[in-house]
Amino acid sequence: MREVTIFSGSAHKELAEEVCKFLDVPLCKSTFRHFSNDCLYVQLNANCREGDVFLIQPLVPPVQENLMELLFMLDAARGASAARTTAVIPYYSYARSDKKDAPRISIAGRLVADLLTTAGANRVLTMTLHAPQVHGFFSVPTDHLNALNVLANHFRKRDLRNTVVVSPDLGNAKSASHFARLLKLPVAAGSKQRLSDDKVVVEAIVGDVDGKNAIVIDDEIANGGTIVEIIERLREHNVGHISVACTHGLFTGKAIERLREQPDIVEIVTTNTVPLAPEKRLPTLTVLSVAPLIAETIRRIHNGESVTSLFADTM
Repeated sequence: MREVTIFSGSAHKELAEEVCKFLDVPLCKSTFRHFSNDCLYVQLNANCREGDVFLIQPLVPPVQENLMELLFMLDAARGASAARTTAVIPYYSYARSDKKDAPRISIAGRLVADLLTTAGANRVLTMTLHAPQVHGFFSVPTDHLNALNVLANHFRKRDLRNTVVVSPDLGNAKSASHFARLLKLPVAAGSKQRLSDDKVVVEAIVGDVDGKNAIVIDDEIANGGTIVEIIERLREHNVGHISVACTHGLFTGKAIERLREQPDIVEIVTTNTVPLAPEKRLPTLTVLSVAPLIAETIRRIHNGESVTSLFADTM
């Protein structure tokens, strides 16, 4: 097999460049443009024949445009006789559509997984899926990474005495428990009910949080409604200062405004699985890089080594 060949879509080229820097390989050029009728044109401008090809593209807004870019890249790599093509999707946005919770709707998480395979993905590398069962939607080998160690290493530098890890809902409690174990801290969780896409209610908190400092951890922050709701419940328990952590910091809609208005948030920590515009970078925001983790995973996939061992203490 030839050396690793890496291409990037237009969604997050900075992350792809950082991954290539850690691997000490060039980021191969690719061309994206639209015809006059708005049809998309994609070209991979490097040799793929019998190579191990990795295509890096998080599904961030504009999601449909970035998804089509990835599908076209996969098809182009297959047509160029790549030996194996891996779709590297740091943020798989359709993981939120994992079940049929209303009549006559599409389970888009499964459909998009099928589209990726049909387009030519022989393998998928993704990170922190919103629902663990989405892993099973993929019919090709899939490496599901998490950023718990990356986040935990950051908080280990802090004074964590009298601190509790808080999950905003019971669905994320397992990941929060893993995170708490890494930091040797207790864990609590909110009992959440989602009313709409941007409206949630946290009815109660399960666990002892009275008078403690809190690290609120979630898989992603979109419009910030869940975080604001759990913070309001924490205030009722006289919690001290609050840190907020997530893997995917999307900060859509009024999220930045909502978070800026919370005086007890001392720090917001996220990773660079998605690009962040300058106007979203609050003074309290810290962005950690997952490029070393993705790069090491790519190296192990290429060399046929274990990926699971990277997460031995978070499984």
